[in-house]
Formats: sequence, structure tokens, C-alpha cells
Amino acid sequence: MVQSYQPLADVRKSFRVDWYRCPVTPAELRAMMRRSDARGALQAVGHLALFAATGLLTYFFFTRQIWIGFVLALFAHGTVGSFFRGLAVHELGHGTVFKTKWLNRLFLRIYSLLGWWNFHEYAMSHTYHHRYTLHPRGDREVLLPREPSLKPAYLLQLFTVNIFGGLESNGLLPVLRATIATAFGKYDREWTQALYADQPAARRHAVRWARLILLFHAAILAVAVVFQLWLLPLLLSLHVFIANWLKYFVGLPMHCGLRSDVPDFRKCVRTITLDPLSEFLYWHMNWHTEHHMFAGVPCYNLAKLHAAVAADMPPPRTLVGAWREMRETWHRQQSDGGYAYDTPTPTPAAETPDQQDALAASIGDLAPKELR
Repeated sequence: MVQSYQPLADVRKSFRVDWYRCPVTPAELRAMMRRSDARGALQAVGHLALFAATGLLTYFFFTRQIWIGFVLALFAHGTVGSFFRGLAVHELGHGTVFKTKWLNRLFLRIYSLLGWWNFHEYAMSHTYHHRYTLHPRGDREVLLPREPSLKPAYLLQLFTVNIFGGLESNGLLPVLRATIATAFGKYDREWTQALYADQPAARRHAVRWARLILLFHAAILAVAVVFQLWLLPLLLSLHVFIANWLKYFVGLPMHCGLRSDVPDFRKCVRTITLDPLSEFLYWHMNWHTEHHMFAGVPCYNLAKLHAAVAADMPPPRTLVGAWREMRETWHRQQSDGGYAYDTPTPTPAAETPDQQDALAASIGDLAPKELR
């Protein structure tokens, strides 16, 4: 039976979540929300530089016919590039990476083209995700329960070429299908239909961008054919579908197994600790509870934000600990469909008057003008 939902136009008028946010003084929050072109460049240009380095290394091994080196370098290239789709574009979509706004817009488009990402659709969806996190009447970007799968067939995709897709991974066929559907103005999913039901003008932005994505990758293929640069499409168009393993393992814990319909980010979002390289590739989104609680804080300041609110937060999980928690929850959900892990949290600190003001509730520049 298909679940029926209230129109989002009505949700915006009648539904508001009174989120609990850990107390932070306005002065502290303003300081942490300060954007930096230098730190933004370190993240955005640094990720692209790492992508270029693994791409050049792959090309080097290919031209020298060192096949073991080629496979290993391509694996590294896909691992780095898989984070373009959904992660780099996530923070750039919030507009909080650079102080200079046109730099945010420029890098958002670069990463979106290379990652087959429609940032117009995502801005619509992700605005609801932040305002109504895991309240399905207003947020169906993430629907629970989710299976933290370790099935061999899926792992094979994640460690090689992802053809059919799945949670927190980039499947070639579903990405192509979704991009082509949008380019032809088709509403292919319930959530997309809901997003644009009362926003036909906004939908046109997504349609035009989908067409540009297809033209961009068609141009790469044309250049490869004309100049016989056969590795070019592999490195610039198909990389996002190769070696999705790390993106999956670090991305799935953010909400999986947790509670829906609760007004406390500490209960519906999970923070985990990562090694420095994984945290860099993940654009510091492992501090995910902090990001949801104060989404206007740039990603490179989230560790500092965590330190400021740590006493009012559950301890961060390790990656292994998060996966153990998710797997145990999933197994229990097979016999108890209503079960969700209830994260133990400190007693809420006394609320401060600024907890629900515009500064604390900011989601950066994410919301399209139609939803502001």
C-alpha cells in the first residue's frame, strides 16, 4: 500500500518542529559561523587536487601498462571522486564553505558536473530535510528503517563498479535514469513529485541543469573519441561509480537505525569519529548531529562546535561502534518493526532564548528563494 502524505505547501503552513538545540551563546555561534575563503579553498581545492593526483597516477600506470598499479590507482581515484556526489556538493549547497559567495557557486557547479549532481533538486529536498529532519510528513529525503547491508553482492559493487546503486552509493543505471528523466521534465519519484507539486517554475531550473550535465559528459565522450583519449571518460565521467565503499561505510551511520518524529537532533542524528583522511573526504560531515543542530556553521568549524556543546551531547560513536549499533538495531527491527535505537542523552540543559532564533536555525544559503 502506497503511503499518502499531506501536500508540502500545507506542511509549510501548518507544521513546525520545535527543535531542541544545545545552548551556545550568540557570540560563540557567530564566531563559529564565520566563513573563510582560505579554509574553504583548503577543503574545496584540496579535494579537487587529490582527485587530479589520483587521476594522473591512473593515467601514468595506464600508459606504462603497469596494470596492478593502474587498478590500485583507479580504485583510489574512485574512492576520492565518489565523495563529489552528495558530500562536496552538500556543503557547497549550504553556501557556507567560502566567505565569497561566487566561489561557493562556482565550486558547487564544478563538483555537481563531475558528480552527476542536480543541486537544484537537492536544494529543494535538503531544505525540508533540515527543517523537518526524519519527520516523514515534511522530510522524505531520508526514510527509516534502512538496512545497513553487508550482503556480498552489494559489497562487490561497492568495491568495484557500482551498476545498480543502493543506499549511500552511486549506481550508474539509477543515476543515468534519474538525470535523463529530469532532463525530459519527468517526475520519477514520489518525493520529487511532492517537492515540485506547487513549484513548477523551480522545477525548470532542475530540468536545465540535468540537460547541462548530459551535455557536459557527452562532450567528454566526444573529445575522447576525436582525440582517442579513451581514459578521459573513465577518469572524469565514470569515476563516481567506482569504489563507493568508503562513502557507504562513513555515510550510512548518520541516521540509520535512529528515531523518527522526535524534536531532538541527538535522537535522530548520529555523530561519529573518523580518521583525518576520511573526515576530509567526507567534508567533516561525521560531526553530523552538530551540523543539523546549527547548519549555518561551516564544515571546517564543526569539530570546534562539538567541543562547545559536548557536555550536552551523547559521546560520538566510532565508525565500528556505529555499524555495530546499526546492525543490532536492524536485526531487532525484523521482529519488531516499530523499534528504533533510542540514543541515551544528557538531561537537556536549560533552554536559552536564542535557541530558536534565526541565527541558531540558519541553514546557510541552502533554501531556494521559493522556500525562504
